[in-house]
Amino acid sequence: MYLLGGLGFGLLLEYVNVATSAGYRYGQFWVMFGVAPNNIPLCIGTGWAIIIYTSRLISDALGMPLWTAAALDALLAINIDLSMDVVAYRLHMWHWDWESRGPQYNLLTSQWFGVPYGNFYGWLCVVFFYSSFARLLEKVQMKKAAAARWWKAAIPFLSIIISQVTLYISLFPLADFLRLFGINSAHRLVALLILFTIMAIRGFFKRPNTLPSNTPLPMITWLVPAWFHVYFFAWLFIGGFSGENVWMTTCSVISLLIGIAVHWLLAIRLKKTAAPLVTQTQPASLL
Repeated sequence: MYLLGGLGFGLLLEYVNVATSAGYRYGQFWVMFGVAPNNIPLCIGTGWAIIIYTSRLISDALGMPLWTAAALDALLAINIDLSMDVVAYRLHMWHWDWESRGPQYNLLTSQWFGVPYGNFYGWLCVVFFYSSFARLLEKVQMKKAAAARWWKAAIPFLSIIISQVTLYISLFPLADFLRLFGINSAHRLVALLILFTIMAIRGFFKRPNTLPSNTPLPMITWLVPAWFHVYFFAWLFIGGFSGENVWMTTCSVISLLIGIAVHWLLAIRLKKTAAPLVTQTQPASLL
């Protein structure tokens, strides 16, 4: 249900962004929803869902506290997006409307190599909000079994609604208010990256000494980031984009290496700290 909720949230937020002229529109994919030019592709919502889902599998396995787990989820997602978006943009999967912003903007070099900083700020907000609100709602306990089943089924829907409202406030009214003080999307992005990094590190070292299970991370937790990184990193060179901007290529390499290092270190850490199987001498209550 968390995975399906991520799909619904991804599709809804993309529709709202495109319909409200958030500065981009999509190319033509096999499966599209809506009426052109405000239609959205199914695969984008699917991408949101699997990235959010696999990020949570990792933070859950680490046993991190709620807010810090959501911060780690957001950081794991942004690591993929920082290298993916510059290549996907050049493959015409979507188009950023730099033309309407003025002649001072360049299609391929403005902000993050043609991708607005606000896009990455949005990524952090999307993953953090959905991960946080879903976890919070899951903590609500229903006494009756029937009510508990209905509540579990309703959690993804409620998470989507609450997250979308919070996201809209963050991207529009709050952003407009902060802009009055000269705080733009780049400032907000850097602030969230620093805040979430501090939260994730603090939560990581505040975990219990032992994890609730000695089961290793599922293969999907490294297969998903590996697929996104390798696919778009390959297209960086296949499409001839690597020679366009040496800094863009360097950042893509760094992002790939960071992704490899983080997932490798997390896997090693989980293997070392996994709790042993319960023996017969331990009381059943410890289970």
